[in-house]
Amino acid sequence: MALLPSHAGSRFTADLWPFLRAHRLPADFYRRGAAEVARDLLGTILVRRQGDHVTAGFIVEDEAYFGEADPASHAFRGPTPRNAPMFRAGGHAYVYFVYGNHFMLNVVTGREGEPSAVLLRALEPASGFARMRRRRGGVADRQLTNGPGRLAQALGIGRAHNGMALTGDDLFISAPFERRAAIARSGRVGVASGGEAPLRFSVNDSPFVSRSP
Repeated sequence: MALLPSHAGSRFTADLWPFLRAHRLPADFYRRGAAEVARDLLGTILVRRQGDHVTAGFIVEDEAYFGEADPASHAFRGPTPRNAPMFRAGGHAYVYFVYGNHFMLNVVTGREGEPSAVLLRALEPASGFARMRRRRGGVADRQLTNGPGRLAQALGIGRAHNGMALTGDDLFISAPFERRAAIARSGRVGVASGGEAPLRFSVNDSPFVSRSP
């Protein structure tokens, strides 16, 4: 893979937008098993563009969810209007609203009609800090995106992104370089059943992970 320009370090600014766009992950990347995609997403860059403004961060924690055989999955009881994006081909966003005030961003994986998705749980902020801070009410930088609801709020992700293809310019994931790190694997968080399945992946020792494995 190509490397980010050496001056950029681990954080970058909107002037690298063409570079991020050029290394956007293709649809085929997502059309695999949810656990495989979840593991491979660690270290990639979630990019949200709003006009000339870019907010982005490295994915450091996520969870895999499967279909009607997974009691923790929204697709466990079959298709509904709410979970319809999960039944699309991999490479779409599935955004849902929970607890009356949080949006959650999921990446749909696998083949059309076979629901599975990866919940993005935490990012290491990399671009658009001022906008993230405003959206998050001035919390400490370490708390900007260390949870699924927080990262969606920080990047301004909501209902308008539900079902959106992740191959466009408004919301996508980029992999412009290899970011090698030890990966931790553990049970999923905050589910009533199926939490014991080791389908939560995180970058080992990242201070931006929502909670320690």
